[in-house]
Amino acid sequence: MRKALWLSVGIIALALGLAGAVLPLLPTTPFVLLAVFAFARSSPRLHDWLMTHPSFGPTIINWQREGAISRRAKLMAIAAMIATLVISWALGVAPEILILQAIVLTAVAIFILSRPTPSSQNDATPRDGSPLG
Repeated sequence: MRKALWLSVGIIALALGLAGAVLPLLPTTPFVLLAVFAFARSSPRLHDWLMTHPSFGPTIINWQREGAISRRAKLMAIAAMIATLVISWALGVAPEILILQAIVLTAVAIFILSRPTPSSQNDATPRDGSPLG
């Protein structure tokens, strides 16, 4: 029963993460991290697939090893936050909502920018190629 629950959480989180890869307002990384956490408790095959995935694997490994976010991911996140505010302003969103958005996005930006950059941007897997975790 518990494995089925974790598997369901993992599948839903992964689906949201994949949607976030193409939808500008939906984050990808937190959902992928949740998915790998859930799959570690329910499906070794899906866990290993995510850990070795060419796009998601390095991000997960950097986070697990160092709590680190790559420079590229930081830049993309900040750009998406700025775009969100600009689009909201252009669409005529109420000033109160814009202020609330700006406060929340500023807090998120501070968190993202305060995370370290991976010590080795291009070396997210062990030399033997095996996944971590």
